[in-house]
Amino acid sequence: MNHNREGHRMSQEKIRSVSVIGLGPMGRAMVRAFLAAGIEVTVWNRSGDKAEEMVAEGAKRAATVAEALEANEVTVLSLTHYAAMYDVLGPAAGSLSGKVIANLSSDSPDNARKGAAWVREQGAEFLSGGFMSAGDNIAHPASYVFYSGPREVFDAHAELLRPLSPQEYLGVDDGLAQVFYQALLTVFHPWMLAFDQALAVIDRSGVDIDQFLPYAVRSSEAYPFFMTEYAAAAKAGGWGDLAAFAMMDAGAQHIIDASTEVGVDATLSRAAQGLWRRARSASEQAGRPVPVFEMMRGGDSA
Repeated sequence: MNHNREGHRMSQEKIRSVSVIGLGPMGRAMVRAFLAAGIEVTVWNRSGDKAEEMVAEGAKRAATVAEALEANEVTVLSLTHYAAMYDVLGPAAGSLSGKVIANLSSDSPDNARKGAAWVREQGAEFLSGGFMSAGDNIAHPASYVFYSGPREVFDAHAELLRPLSPQEYLGVDDGLAQVFYQALLTVFHPWMLAFDQALAVIDRSGVDIDQFLPYAVRSSEAYPFFMTEYAAAAKAGGWGDLAAFAMMDAGAQHIIDASTEVGVDATLSRAAQGLWRRARSASEQAGRPVPVFEMMRGGDSA
């Protein structure tokens, strides 16, 4: 009887297996997370050296995409974009029936929806994912994963995917994970560039960057307050009035001056100033405040 229980337990353990296709930095980080959780991983990558690296760490290598799909019920994709999914899975489409594809690649929401429809046409289930992580450090406390797609598919495989990072299920719309993911990257990309500009100003001004860093971190503590305030303002149409836009225009000019005085590129600040000036002009023409949010949103609020 105990022998039977042990055999049943081992059988259950064998079910905890997954395939990973795409072994860039994120793909390799996911393989390592699965392996650390005791999950068997079968890998495939276009270039064999990365697959061999994962094999050396305990993964199994599939010789073909079809073999990777057939090895396990669930396959996680970590590719550059959704177009790569068609390139990779297309020739092996006959092996998709009855499988589950969790695509954690970045792309637009509509491309995710189209990709989901294509996968389902091949007889497979689909989940879309967006990996919010500190680079490829998916073990960082701030890292998590957005998921969207059929709730029953997510619930059935959430436990298997849990080692990747904390999960945030958003809803049945296949594009939702990418809506949230790309919206957050919309904030992150200009922040990266703005911080580079700030560091360049500090450095070119003859100041030690390490002296500046604590103040940059300290100022970021106010960001949650501003986010909450601006989100509330956006729901009411947007932040600011003519006087506020004039003030921001002038403030942007001061940043441009401070940058150019020390030879630092102020392209980003000029772009920001252009938006404030458009808001001023639109407000003057409309005879009412026309916030930047309203201009960006367009559509029925314009």
